Amino acid sequence: MFNFEETKGSPIKHWTKGVLLDEKARMQLHNIASLPFIHKHVAAMPDVHWGMGATIGSVIATKGAIVPAAVGVDIGCGMMAYQTSLTAKDLPDNLHALRCDIESLIPHGRTDNGGRNDRGAFSQLNANNEARWKSLEPRYSEIIAKHPKAKAFNTYQHLGTLGTGNHFIEICLDEHDTVWVMLHSGSRGVGNKIGMYFIEKAKLEMEKYFIGDYLADKDLSYLVENTEVFDDYVGAVEWAQEFALQNRESMMESVLLALNKHTKAFTITDMAVNCHHNYISKENHFKSNVWVTRKGAVRARKDELGIIPGSMGTGSFIVKGLGNEQSFCSCSHGLGRVMSRGQAKKEISLEQHAHAMNGIEARLDAEVLDESPAAYKDIGAVMDAQSDLVEVLFRLRQVVNVKG
Repeated sequence: MFNFEETKGSPIKHWTKGVLLDEKARMQLHNIASLPFIHKHVAAMPDVHWGMGATIGSVIATKGAIVPAAVGVDIGCGMMAYQTSLTAKDLPDNLHALRCDIESLIPHGRTDNGGRNDRGAFSQLNANNEARWKSLEPRYSEIIAKHPKAKAFNTYQHLGTLGTGNHFIEICLDEHDTVWVMLHSGSRGVGNKIGMYFIEKAKLEMEKYFIGDYLADKDLSYLVENTEVFDDYVGAVEWAQEFALQNRESMMESVLLALNKHTKAFTITDMAVNCHHNYISKENHFKSNVWVTRKGAVRARKDELGIIPGSMGTGSFIVKGLGNEQSFCSCSHGLGRVMSRGQAKKEISLEQHAHAMNGIEARLDAEVLDESPAAYKDIGAVMDAQSDLVEVLFRLRQVVNVKG
């Protein structure tokens, strides 16, 4: 059940029983709640924590305006999972070669400051992605023709690539030892550039109409519905969300190709999910048509499938939504951080990380310490706090983990 909190603006409902809601995140939620166009209340999920622009793990329903920084720059970031017909006994005893093959097929990480020699991008249009980019490129050209400063250095080069940070690819087993393939990524450089561009456009709009000084936070600058810049932003975000979906589908094809090399022939079951958790959507809540910004939250309508990933060492959940209207039919998108990336790299040792990752084929070097399980909230507490939002269908434990 949620906790109810009054503010100077709209109330906050947060599903944080038994989990941390730190003061920085709470203050940020209050700042969001102060906006005059919030619909009913602000909802905060159990993984809520401070984020750039707006609180990660928040659901913000608005009437007549959208806050681009609340959507953020990882537009369309989300999860994809396939259940296969394979079982644990069908996997090779040593999974190192499988991890290496996945890493060789899918660019990951970032080098050369994202430039021409970036290992995290394709150097040319991948044949597997040619048709995908052909379907995406015309609309992108229209967006860039009108907003040339929104153009990214890498566009098709990032289609089918993983990225960095908390993005990952995993081979998992459920309670019945059935093999799943799961991955997490978004719209990459092209979405990042669109997000950054329109965040600045929103700030300019606030200056133009002398609103900026009245905001609790400049990052809450907004675009007003029925204006040209609002329509352009929504169109660009919807395009980036489609890019993100296509990106995940492309990577999934590559992972399945690598998996097939190391196992017998297999099929994909009807348990297949591809969902955003960083996006905008026009929805009806409390009998009103509103814009819903899910900043690190998954839509969980009645019987809708979703994915709640844990850390790289604690497994994940395939869930079914319960359609709780108080959360705007949403649930958490993960566990939520309790350590910043810098803090995690200082406080978590390589020995502690290796112990937490025991039995999982994964990188164990210093570059992934910021993603070690100890940097995140307790998985059991997070799931207990949202028992009225979702029903757990499967708990997955990873046996292979690929990080950027």
